[in-house]
Amino acid sequence: MLVRETATAISGLNLDPAGLVVSCRRIVERHPTSGPLWWLCASLVTSPEPFREAWGLSDHIEEDPTADQIADALPEGATVCVVGWPDFAGEALIRRGDITALVVDSNDAGNSLVRRLQRVDVDATEINATGTAAAVLESDLVIVEALAAGPDGIVASIGSHAAAAVAYCSEIPVWFVVGRGRRLPEPMWKTMLQRLDDAEEGWDHEVERVPLAMATAIMSPEGLRDPDPSALAAECPMAPELLRTSAM
Repeated sequence: MLVRETATAISGLNLDPAGLVVSCRRIVERHPTSGPLWWLCASLVTSPEPFREAWGLSDHIEEDPTADQIADALPEGATVCVVGWPDFAGEALIRRGDITALVVDSNDAGNSLVRRLQRVDVDATEINATGTAAAVLESDLVIVEALAAGPDGIVASIGSHAAAAVAYCSEIPVWFVVGRGRRLPEPMWKTMLQRLDDAEEGWDHEVERVPLAMATAIMSPEGLRDPDPSALAAECPMAPELLRTSAM
């Protein structure tokens, strides 16, 4: 929805190239950890026809089949641990219905997902953050969903690193879910992480980086893949213009 609204707004502005760059800089500054918005803005500022392309990019991300891929790949009757309310994984759990969901609360989103799952008769339990390790150890699979991704890891909801680390040490499978528009070129990825670090102390963040080494598989629009850097190859062109901040 955020990509659609942004694409609609930019298309209606009819900006000159310099104005488009400034607008896109401000968008990623306002939403520094939204991979899809970095992807959208990078694609627009490097396109010869950005306003025409904006609609196609919006359609492309809305047609993402990642939730379908998760639903098809989930083991029958599995107990799955997720963090917060992951868009794709949450939709897949709703579609399957036979999965037991342990939902670790993150940013007060866990309870909302649990209520949504229970309304469609999915066995779901909200887990306080202090119970993350216990929940992971009761699970057959941990799913960590990326807000953005780079060649060496992902940015996900706070609490994801702890869940992935416990699963990794306990040899429980960890899927990194990386939907469309989330895989960024390395310079843009590093800029995102730097801005995140500069914003506030790490313990006050609402998101955190999770290293690729903790994943046993990458779930993408193409399905389940081995967890190597090629699975996180950039989807958008490099846009050096976005690495600078706009003058406010």
